Amino acid sequence: MPEPRMIPRLLFNSDHEEFRQSLRRFLQAEVLPRHAAWEEQGFVDRDVWQRAGELGFLCTNMPENYGGSGVDRKFSTIVLEELASSNASGIGWPLHSDIVAPYLLRYGSEELKQAWLPKMAAGTAITAIAMTEPGTGSDLQAIQTTAIEDGDDYIVNGSKIFITNGYNSDMVVVAVKVGDKSRGAKNVSLLVIEAGRPGFSKGKPLKKIGMKAQDTCELFFDNVRVPKSNIIGQVGAGFTMLMQELAWERLLIAITSVANAEAMLTATIEYTRDRQAFGRAVSSFQNTRFKLAEMKTELQIARVFVDRCVELEVAGELRVDAAAAAKYWCSDLQGKVLDQCLQLHGGYGFMQEYPVARAYIDARAQRIYGGTNEIMKEIISRSI
Repeated sequence: MPEPRMIPRLLFNSDHEEFRQSLRRFLQAEVLPRHAAWEEQGFVDRDVWQRAGELGFLCTNMPENYGGSGVDRKFSTIVLEELASSNASGIGWPLHSDIVAPYLLRYGSEELKQAWLPKMAAGTAITAIAMTEPGTGSDLQAIQTTAIEDGDDYIVNGSKIFITNGYNSDMVVVAVKVGDKSRGAKNVSLLVIEAGRPGFSKGKPLKKIGMKAQDTCELFFDNVRVPKSNIIGQVGAGFTMLMQELAWERLLIAITSVANAEAMLTATIEYTRDRQAFGRAVSSFQNTRFKLAEMKTELQIARVFVDRCVELEVAGELRVDAAAAAKYWCSDLQGKVLDQCLQLHGGYGFMQEYPVARAYIDARAQRIYGGTNEIMKEIISRSI
């Protein structure tokens, strides 16, 4: 059981906790026993997506008329926390439910919403968003993938890299430049591209040092013909939409960072109580007690800040700089905590059968995706 928190959480009610327990049982029964096999193959089997859809774990904050549950992002927060706490790093539901779905819901045409949102909620369609390119990294204004007008269609050429859910994807929201690609952010647009369109191909799952079960691949577009009706929102409004939605994506990373670090601290406390050294429990040494006290304190401070950010997000009041601060601070803290937890495990912390070892490897990406932590500091500095 988790250690009692210094400051009780006030974010959730009994309905939220009932949802949490249901999700936790599902993960224990149908996800965690298969996770090692998914790490070997480099992606999660599609049937677990459909089962999650049947049980209402996908697209929870989407309106009921599109197949969702019509609840707020506190339920999304629970999904994020439970996946992170259980080290189920291969599951790409958050990107599908909380990044792709909102773009369609808020900016997409009714035709696009009807075509994709019900299938996304049911888990019968897997989606991705493709922004990053081999030469651009966090600089979205510099993307080179183009969509050239041709009658009622666009002709898309370019490539994307590090795309979560890309290999299994049935549809991808692709950041493209319509027309002159030298115009920076002014002509960035978002375009729905369905898998199976001629010229759209996927690379094999990328070999990563961590998050090995997460489906991550390259996408290639070679004269892919896409109808203009697949544009999300207005032509040239893509960068604005991306900036509006990236705050939630960055808070998502902060939520998972704290939840995972809390779970690994709990595991480490239990380990140090059981592990003997020089005839004493490792937890009885002053160095151990002080390290555990430091980690508990820092995580409690991070937890209070993140919970407040979630409240502001639900109220529609989360600032971009606050989300950037949460992402950078909490992912940095996660790395620090996991390093100390691994050290307190000694040699066993280096063994992959121990959760702390897998968490340590998987967590390294948290400081990179969603915009690197260096970019987060740049965003914060602009508000000063």
